[in-house]
Amino acid sequence: MAVHVCSLIRNTAQTIPADGYHIVRFPFGSAESLDRHGMHQIEQPDGHRIGDWDAEDRSGLIWPSVDGWGGLTAMIQWEDGGYTELRDQYIRDPLNLSTGPDTTATDHRPPSPGMQCYTKSHEIMVHPGTPLALRVHHNDSRARRLVHAQFKLAVHT
Repeated sequence: MAVHVCSLIRNTAQTIPADGYHIVRFPFGSAESLDRHGMHQIEQPDGHRIGDWDAEDRSGLIWPSVDGWGGLTAMIQWEDGGYTELRDQYIRDPLNLSTGPDTTATDHRPPSPGMQCYTKSHEIMVHPGTPLALRVHHNDSRARRLVHAQFKLAVHT
């Protein structure tokens, strides 16, 4: 059994507005943790080329390289804030580019004192042509910063 892995890391803050779910965006190239199977590329499989990764939601997409059983993991770290709930979820095709949005593993979390640090994992069937993303949401009255994030996919073929 082969395993195709894509491991993304974001070490710079991303401002998340107080208006619903937002895709976590990740850098390309040497700023990535690992992408040997070409699942997170500036040139997307549908021909779109990313200009500014930090401004485009498409930079948060992982495009599975093969059909298989996908193990998703994430680490999410928020700054301290005035929220009473934080949410996160995985989503297939969040930008409606192929099969239509399909959310899974949605978690609603009450904050703890100080900075918020969470990990999550979930497993699903994945397919080339149907991108995946990590989305986050908070219920504070103003924008808050996601200070660190990781998003990983391991496809078992």
